[in-house]
Amino acid sequence: MPEIGRLLTAMITPFHEDGSVNYEAAQQLARQLVEDGSDGLVVAGSTGEAATLSDDEKIRLVELVKQAIPGRSVVAGTGGNDTRHSVELSERAMKAGADALLGVVPYYNKPPQEGMYEHFKAMSQVGPLIMYNIVGRTAVNMTAETTLRCAGEPGIIGVKEASGNLDQMGFVCAGKPAGFKVWSGDDSFTLPLMAVGGYGVICVVSHLAGRAMKRLIEAHLAGDNDAAREIHLGLLPVIRTLMSTASNPVPLKSAMNALGFPAGPLRLPLTPLPPADLEKVMKDVRAAGELISFKSGVRVA
Repeated sequence: MPEIGRLLTAMITPFHEDGSVNYEAAQQLARQLVEDGSDGLVVAGSTGEAATLSDDEKIRLVELVKQAIPGRSVVAGTGGNDTRHSVELSERAMKAGADALLGVVPYYNKPPQEGMYEHFKAMSQVGPLIMYNIVGRTAVNMTAETTLRCAGEPGIIGVKEASGNLDQMGFVCAGKPAGFKVWSGDDSFTLPLMAVGGYGVICVVSHLAGRAMKRLIEAHLAGDNDAAREIHLGLLPVIRTLMSTASNPVPLKSAMNALGFPAGPLRLPLTPLPPADLEKVMKDVRAAGELISFKSGVRVA
């Protein structure tokens, strides 16, 4: 199985003011994120506004981000609520250079556990697959039992767990086969999940605090619990503001624009933060001090 990395950033998709994808900014952001501590990147995920990207845009992002960070992993978000389409998009993504696939639990049609298993089994026959369990966006939970059943498939290499249920995550960690990895899908669960056997995080706050998240993971692995806890507690206000002020990635893209990076607008139906909410987000970002390493001005025209 490929080595994907413990700290993966779920990358935003920068747009030009006319709403088209800013591929140059995406490549520059990819380079900045790996320089700042990310082991690899996820493109065309929830944070990347995948719901409003065309298939062609997703594949082009995979190609160009992979070119920008040679030797680093690129995971392509190819999951959806149509298994046939998810498989077809996965085939295109692997041909475009993706190292692995990210498949969300099918949303809206709320499949039974058996349907989830068959869906992920089909996707995993295309390439290495990370499943994504996020009840808040799909309205249905993939149980620990189904996760572990899927873990027995040779092409399924791990799960991004955002169920919000640490007991469920613990049962997955306790029962998983060797080599199967559990990434946190909630930034604030990174340290608690690693404490019960998790592998790492597919992260949002690492856009702004990549070095700190990398240090948190390394401190935990080294047994330096005090250092890991200090970083965790220091980043909690930023994580909270990015996840609670508005739907992800609205606060993050707004903050990155405010910091000088051309993240650009959001695609409808997402809309920018009102000025008062943006000021609240930036207040929390500024208060995190040296934990925030993404402080640069504009690097892309």
